[in-house]
Amino acid sequence: MASTACFLHHHALTTSTTARSSSASSQRHVSSITPSHLVCRAQNQKQTLLQEDHTAMSRRLALTILIGGAAIGSRVAPADAAYGEAANVFGKPKTNTDFLPYNGDGFKLSIPSKWNPSKETEYPGQVLRYEDNFDPASNISVMVTPTDKKSITEFGPPEAFLSKVDYLLGKQAYSGKTQAEGGFDTDVVASANILESSTQEIGGKPYYYLSVLTRTADGTEGGKHQLITATVKDGKLYICKAQAGDKRWFKGARRFVENAATSFSVA
Repeated sequence: MASTACFLHHHALTTSTTARSSSASSQRHVSSITPSHLVCRAQNQKQTLLQEDHTAMSRRLALTILIGGAAIGSRVAPADAAYGEAANVFGKPKTNTDFLPYNGDGFKLSIPSKWNPSKETEYPGQVLRYEDNFDPASNISVMVTPTDKKSITEFGPPEAFLSKVDYLLGKQAYSGKTQAEGGFDTDVVASANILESSTQEIGGKPYYYLSVLTRTADGTEGGKHQLITATVKDGKLYICKAQAGDKRWFKGARRFVENAATSFSVA
């Protein structure tokens, strides 16, 4: 467009020289040229504005793509959370907060985090007792007593061992006469049934595991599930007993009792 403006300007000078005698004609030529300069300039400005708008639009588009790419690159995975657990919003490793590690004198185990220490002493050699905040019948105890046995297997099979430490299950205090009713034999108001027993070796030492259901005629829980873990080390008998009422056992307490009992081991 700049060359066109120069051509029009040159044409104006030639025409003005030829018709110099007529000033009116010269004025008419000049007046007719001025709009041509304005049109050319307007067109130049219009193209410049269009180019600027196009450049601005391209920049906005590039910025939008950049922001979108950054959003995709920084996308956070869904914060999955089980019922009763805090959402893992920032992707940090989850930790099991249901149990707390406990290191005792020569033994270790995991204790439910909502259980509190108890000063009650039930059994000989008891060195630890924790119980549920809402139900003392759900508890765990550890007993350490001297023994002349070098291995838990010297007590005989698990059932024979249990008969030697039957005080762990409680003994019938009532000695009167009763009729056979409610699933109990005559003159019996308490019973114990072994649901499961097994032997497992950990760290080269054999362990006994027993699951026992005890019931009493005046019980309100439908009985108690008692899990016993036992082993021998350095002339000492180590016993861990965890229990929960039958009703609570089937309402979620089973997981806490089983994990606590099976986590027990000597150091």
